[in-house]
Amino acid sequence: SQGFTLVELLIVIGIIAILATATFVALDPLRRFRDSRDAKRWSDVAELMHAIKVDQVDNGGSYLDKIQDMNPGDIYMITDGDYLTGCNTQNAHCDAQVTRDSACVNLNGLVAQGYTGKIPVSPNGNGNWSPSLTGYTLTASSSGALTITACESENSVDNITVTR
Repeated sequence: SQGFTLVELLIVIGIIAILATATFVALDPLRRFRDSRDAKRWSDVAELMHAIKVDQVDNGGSYLDKIQDMNPGDIYMITDGDYLTGCNTQNAHCDAQVTRDSACVNLNGLVAQGYTGKIPVSPNGNGNWSPSLTGYTLTASSSGALTITACESENSVDNITVTR
């Protein structure tokens, strides 16, 4: 009569269940998903700013026409096309809220000129992002500095933003 008793098997299964639960809680998969989306946002913001600055250097210090047409201090939703309305519809999910409904800036010129492969779209967290509402905003200061901000920052303490 060799083998395990039912009680011994139940005890081992219970211990394995407790260890699995503790490991699952310690790893906190929801936090890891949020961190992953925030890392993508940081990468996208840096990529967009780099593309804008390289374009500026290649064009003798002038920004893309769509950027030059922006009102200093206003916050614009970055898009991949000419959208005239709806750019502030996701303001409830934006750390930097778009100034008005028509505050859209089409950066597709960066794609056409080869400075980036496509205009990035923020991963969906609380907001629902698409090429027409990318989840990234652009602000130009009166001194010419640009700021790109991700609308959402799920686990980051501060906003996901790059200024140059």
